[in-house]
Amino acid sequence: MSFSENLQFIRAQAGVTQEQLAEQLDVSRQSVSKWEGGQSFPEMDTLLKLCDLYDVNLDLLLRGSVEESRVSDTARYDAFMNRFSRRIAGAVGGIVAGVGLTGLLEGAGLPEMPLGVLFLAVVSVCVVVLVVTGIQHENFCKRWPVVADFYTQEQKDAFRQKFVWYIAGGVGAILFGLVLMMMMESAFGEEPPWDNWSVGVFMLLVAGAAWSFIYGGIQHDKYDIAKYNRTNDPSPEARRRNALVSTACAVIMLLAAAIYVGLGLALNLWGKAWWVFAVGGVLCGVAAVALGPKEE
Repeated sequence: MSFSENLQFIRAQAGVTQEQLAEQLDVSRQSVSKWEGGQSFPEMDTLLKLCDLYDVNLDLLLRGSVEESRVSDTARYDAFMNRFSRRIAGAVGGIVAGVGLTGLLEGAGLPEMPLGVLFLAVVSVCVVVLVVTGIQHENFCKRWPVVADFYTQEQKDAFRQKFVWYIAGGVGAILFGLVLMMMMESAFGEEPPWDNWSVGVFMLLVAGAAWSFIYGGIQHDKYDIAKYNRTNDPSPEARRRNALVSTACAVIMLLAAAIYVGLGLALNLWGKAWWVFAVGGVLCGVAAVALGPKEE
């Protein structure tokens, strides 16, 4: 499609007249009429303003087909985000599951040093997955900073129904784990190995809940195309704040790793000092809220 055809399509889809579009762009109605008739071409500033108003990529507006992009996933965004959500949720859930596995093996009598090595191995694999997936996501966002909203309202409504179950399922898993842990402690006491086994089972259920929360949350954001475009084509201030959050989280998790290793070497707490990573995760969340870009 030509620029004139793309302009006619986005104006018709938005339900605005040539006069209304001219007012939005601060030009005359005759100018809009000439653009749509292929008789003239707008200046670059006007093109950029048009892209911002109607959430369309400049290259697509000039040389592609806006109509086709609005009904098809040309960037394979859906497949990428599905893969991204599974890997992030699996890696975070894997770290929590590693804590649960450590508790079960400690209850079975495995020495603390091998337990610490096993836990660090699980954490290392999960961290590698997180780093690689994060880099892939960053590269995708750079390649496709703006994506057309190709999801239908029916698809969005259908996921909203599923999203309730992701959240409810995670909450239910945690509550069930608490009840099960209390029942085990009531029946067998808090003496080894029952205390380790009860905590281990509880943490495995928490790992499942973490997977459900994170996977559901990322999938929920997947359907918010406007948020994706706003995040990946941010203002200079938003870019500065995002960089600040990234730096703060990197420092927090490095400190958490240093504290864990220090407690392990000094006090032989390899199997019990896992909580420093949980605290680090919470602090990263606090940093994101406090330092991240603010909604306008």
